[in-house]
Amino acid sequence: MGIAIRQEEIEDVTEVYRVVQKAFENADYSDHDEHHLVNRLRNSTKFIPELSLVAEYEDKIVGYILFTEIKVGDRVLVALAPVAVRPDMQSKGIGKQLITEGHQIAARLGYQGSVVLGHEKYYPRFGYKKASLYGIQAPFDVPEDSFMAVALTDGGLSGVHGVVEYAKEFFEK
Repeated sequence: MGIAIRQEEIEDVTEVYRVVQKAFENADYSDHDEHHLVNRLRNSTKFIPELSLVAEYEDKIVGYILFTEIKVGDRVLVALAPVAVRPDMQSKGIGKQLITEGHQIAARLGYQGSVVLGHEKYYPRFGYKKASLYGIQAPFDVPEDSFMAVALTDGGLSGVHGVVEYAKEFFEK
């Protein structure tokens, strides 16, 4: 399957909105606001255009991932939220490609670590471990197993500790 990963462009915004909405439409662990969150984050000072990525298959957008800047103590890291794949294209490795490419780009841009609030059985395959093991805490109540972090560079999370400061757009509706 020929999946191409590339940076999102302005003309992709409507299709990305639809893909993200569809991806989370029937998800049990979702507040079903992810598509609106993406739109809010694009206008945030924490938005990183190079880390707003789409997956294309046969010239159609079938997946999307976004990493935004966060602070933990005195360090700037990234947060992965969301990763979305169109329901009819799920379980084909598209999410894996998006996460892997996103991690590589983030590391090239100088980000040393990433956090995610997500499925505790999915994200560990990308190196994510409980954030508490690194001394990183969520700013809200969340199951410890679902709040994870990964170093994007050697030793990237050493010395990082504190409560994650997300972009304010995460908390708006």
